[in-house]
Amino acid sequence: MTDPTFPTMIDLAGVSKAFTLHAQGGVRLPVLDRVDFAVRAGECVALVGPSGAGKSTLMRLVYGNYRCTTGSIGIRHDDEVIDLAAASPRTILAIRRRTLGYVSQFLRVVPRVPTLEVVAEPLRMLGVDKAEAVDRARILLARLRVPERMWSLPPATFSGGEQQRVNVARGFAADYPILLLDEPTASLDAANRDTVVALINEARERGAAIVGIFHDAAVREAVATRTFDIEGVRAAA
Repeated sequence: MTDPTFPTMIDLAGVSKAFTLHAQGGVRLPVLDRVDFAVRAGECVALVGPSGAGKSTLMRLVYGNYRCTTGSIGIRHDDEVIDLAAASPRTILAIRRRTLGYVSQFLRVVPRVPTLEVVAEPLRMLGVDKAEAVDRARILLARLRVPERMWSLPPATFSGGEQQRVNVARGFAADYPILLLDEPTASLDAANRDTVVALINEARERGAAIVGIFHDAAVREAVATRTFDIEGVRAAA
């Protein structure tokens, strides 16, 4: 699936990011400097580098949580390449809904919504029939060993590991063309880590372009088609 004829789904060109610390007198904190980075359909690229090197910053730039200081972030969306760095909030939301899935380290959902609905929601937002969306949610929750008795409960009441499994199920509910994975196996036992590895590889084999942070070396080895060393593009302080 890494054949060069497969389209480029993510294309960063000359991307830099610096933060201004207004509470500290406007101190400027550079993080990334002129990053060129591309990912094709069917690739899983693992970001590597020490803590604080900018891995999560790069992920948040690609998701549109941060605006880059310089450069462009091309995202292939509905057969068109859109520069996320210049896109409107409405366009960014549309890209997230249909193209760009994101599994973060923390589950952020509306309180008191049952787990089954939390996992089915991305499909419902795409117009998938409720019964079909719920069936998909059931399959994923069962694969990730979330007990059925918990599906009607809000995940805010769950343990950290249980919440992470719900987070993964929600992230893999829709067949997103692009997936961003920030430590998806954090807090998981060995059996559930293996399940997440299988889900990642299944997504890659169907043609998803995947960017991930995997501190677990065994997980990284099992899913990554190549690595990208973020330390090499870190901006000088």
